[in-house]
Amino acid sequence: MRKLPVALLAIALGMSAVPSSAADETHLHIHVTNDLGKPVGNAEVIVRFLESRFLKPKKKEVWELRTTQEGTVSTPGIPQGKIMIQIYASDYQTFGQTFDIEEADKTVEIQLKPPQPQYSTDTGPKK
Repeated sequence: MRKLPVALLAIALGMSAVPSSAADETHLHIHVTNDLGKPVGNAEVIVRFLESRFLKPKKKEVWELRTTQEGTVSTPGIPQGKIMIQIYASDYQTFGQTFDIEEADKTVEIQLKPPQPQYSTDTGPKK
């Protein structure tokens, strides 16, 4: 039986154990609009990894971003898998939804709703 040199064996094992980052990452683009289709600028966008296929120990598990005045935000390459997108913006209902990201490039369109009217059961001070 022929023995492989230790350095060659280590390189071969290392290459087979590490997934191709380009194939396993997604460039995520999020476009946020209101109920009239107008962009929502300066909205807080949180991308949370719920189940990531190739999340490395030192990689972020949560991205906190802000939309531009055009209502868009993009992430660098993130691991593919199940993510939660949450959006907080003044004068709009909070948005939260889970997505399964498997593409190399993914655009998510999100439409925020205006706040719901609030009702009070308090009728004022008693006389």
